[in-house]
Amino acid sequence: MSRSHHRRVTGALVAVAASTLLLAACGSSGSSDSGESAAAAPEGSAAAEEATAGGEACTVKVGIATGQTGGLAYVDVPNLEGFQIWLDETNANGGIDGKFPVETIVKDTRSDAAQSATVGAELLGEGISFLITPGDADPSIAAGQLAQEAQVPAMSWFGSSPVLPVAVGDFMFSNAFGDNAQARVLADYATEQGYTSAYTLGSPDSAYTSNLPRYFKAAFESNGGKVVGEGTYSMGQPNFNVIADEIKALNPQPDVIMTPAYEPDFPTFLKAIRGAGITAAVLGTDGIDSPTTLALGETAEGVVYTTAGILKNEGAMGEFFAKYNTKYGKDPETIYAITGYELGKILEAAVTQAQSCDPVALKDAITNLEGVEGITGSIGFKGGDRMAIREITLVQVAGGERSLVAVVAPDPATVPAA
Repeated sequence: MSRSHHRRVTGALVAVAASTLLLAACGSSGSSDSGESAAAAPEGSAAAEEATAGGEACTVKVGIATGQTGGLAYVDVPNLEGFQIWLDETNANGGIDGKFPVETIVKDTRSDAAQSATVGAELLGEGISFLITPGDADPSIAAGQLAQEAQVPAMSWFGSSPVLPVAVGDFMFSNAFGDNAQARVLADYATEQGYTSAYTLGSPDSAYTSNLPRYFKAAFESNGGKVVGEGTYSMGQPNFNVIADEIKALNPQPDVIMTPAYEPDFPTFLKAIRGAGITAAVLGTDGIDSPTTLALGETAEGVVYTTAGILKNEGAMGEFFAKYNTKYGKDPETIYAITGYELGKILEAAVTQAQSCDPVALKDAITNLEGVEGITGSIGFKGGDRMAIREITLVQVAGGERSLVAVVAPDPATVPAA
C-alpha cells in the first residue's frame, strides 16, 4: 500500500531486533509458532524430493511479515490472500519452474514498526531466501534494515514511498509504483481537466501523507497550476471541521483538492468538506482504494484516485476472480488481492531467472527483472530505483462503483525527485 510512514527506526530498536535475530538463528526449528501459518509443496512431490536430494532444485523459503491485525490489515490481508492463491497453484505444479517448491512462514506484525523488526528478525533466523514486508514504509524499513544486514532481499506488499529502498539499501524493493509517480499522474489529470488552482492536505505523521502533497505541488505547478492553500492534519484526528472552514474561507475557491489521507481520515475529511458545502473536485491516492470509500455513497461521488488497477471480473482478472471465489467464497474487494498475486509472479520470475534459492542471486535477479506479466500489466525493476516500474490507473467513484478513467505510464523525466 501506499501507506508509507517513515519514522526512522531507533538504534535501540535495531539492537533489540538484532538480538532477536541471533536467538532465532540459534533456536530455529524451521516450523512456525502458534498463531502463524506455513505452507510448502506437498510432501512426496517430485520437486520436494529433488530439493531434499540436494540437486539443482531447492526450496524457496519465504518469510512473510504482515499486518494481519491493526491498521494495515485492510492492505496486508488481501495481499496475503492473493499471494496464497499464487502459492497454491505454483506448488501444485511442482514449484517454480517445476522444481523449486515454495515454503512460507507467516507472522503477524500487528501493523507496528517495532513488532515488524522483531518478526523480521525471527523470520531471518529461519534461513529464508526472501522476505515480504508490510504495505507501508515504516514497518518495511524496520524489517528491511535487518534483511539488508543479512543480505536477504525484501519486498513490500505495496509500500509506495520512494524513500523506502533509499532508507534500507540495495536488498529492499517494493511492488508499488512511487508516490512521486502517482502525484505526477494526478497533477497531469488535474491540468487536463482545466483545473488551475489547488488545495493540498497532508500530515507530517508519515512520509506518505507528508511527501505526496509536496510531489503533487511540484508537478502541478510545473504544469502552470497554482497551489493556493496547504493544510495539515494529525493522523487519526476525530474531525476536520476547522480545516473545512479554512478551505471555505479561501477566495477564490480552489478548483481541486488533493490529499493522500486514507482510512479513517479520508472519509472523515470528505464528509466534513461536503457537509460545509465545498464542491471542489477531490483527488486521492491508492490508500483510498477500499470498500470503505465506495460505501460513502453520494459523499464520494466523483472522487478520482490513483491505484494499481481497477477490479473487474473479466479477462485475466476474471480468471483471478474465479480462483479467489473458489478459495475464499467471495469476490475480491480491493486491488491489493491482485497485487499480492503479482508479487508471487515477481518472485517466480526471479527464481526462474536465477535458477537458485540463494538470496543474493535472487536480489540480483529482481534488480534486472523486466516484462513480468502481471494481471494489471507488465511489471519490472530494471533501470529503476527498486520501486516497481508499472502502470498507474486512474479511477473515479461513480454510483458507488469504480469507473476507469485512464491507465498511465508517466514519463520518468517528468516525475518529481524523491
